[in-house]
Amino acid sequence: MNPADTEGADRRSKRSPLLTRAPAPVYRSVMSVIDFHAHAFAESISQRAISRIEGLSGITAVLDGTLGSLLESMDAAGIERSVVLSIATKPAQFAPILSWSRTIGSERIIPFLSVNPADPRAAENVRVAAEEGFRGLKFHPYYQDFDLDGPSMEPVYGTMEERGLICVAHTGFDHAYPFVRRADPARVVRVLERFPRLAFVATHLGAWRDWELAGRHLPGANLWIDTSYSLEFLPAEEARSLILRFPPDRVLFGTDSPWADQGKSLALLRGLSLEPAREQRILSGNARDLLGL
Repeated sequence: MNPADTEGADRRSKRSPLLTRAPAPVYRSVMSVIDFHAHAFAESISQRAISRIEGLSGITAVLDGTLGSLLESMDAAGIERSVVLSIATKPAQFAPILSWSRTIGSERIIPFLSVNPADPRAAENVRVAAEEGFRGLKFHPYYQDFDLDGPSMEPVYGTMEERGLICVAHTGFDHAYPFVRRADPARVVRVLERFPRLAFVATHLGAWRDWELAGRHLPGANLWIDTSYSLEFLPAEEARSLILRFPPDRVLFGTDSPWADQGKSLALLRGLSLEPAREQRILSGNARDLLGL
């Protein structure tokens, strides 16, 4: 839920008090935490982008969408690093996403790019991402208007597989769109059958609001899932049961910030009473392995 398309009302929104306090010192805990699913925008477009997505989805953002507010949220929650995911809702947005992402990478921020499958240069732009050292790309079938296993994505997946890039894809339904199956578990499985070496992350515990099918079709598949924007909706025992169906090394902690509160998402994960070694892998170990940190 983070399209870069910023057309629409430019209304002023009120955000967390995190934005007005002095920056907190960088937190370091014994058990480090990596948020594998966060979003931010360039300051010049953040207000318009947040307003537009709020209007589409009916969700109120927790932060103002800037990188500064994300870093302050990370400090407050005790999160070491965040993977910042962009979404190119139009082909022309690859260039500005690339330019901005070049400036934000740091020890704490790991930017992922995005290409639009309607772009004739989509596969070439994947090569650009790899050559510039980015670790992966993000896709959203609803905001980018494609089916997850559709033909427009084949050259993109193929090039990502060839270059060893991580594919983070929105899976399941989405608040802002009719519940039409464009990114359901069956489509995920078909992608993995065609591209068995693709490092694929199915977000939102495999399929947002489609968790029964996620638990039926995705465990054992060659993929990772993240916990983003899901623990807030599932009863704790159901979330725990779903997570335990996947291998310990295939679950990543994610929040979907600014659409979820990083601290609250972290508390929900820690409240599942997972075995400590498994929890540690989810909070950071699996992300370190996948990202090569």
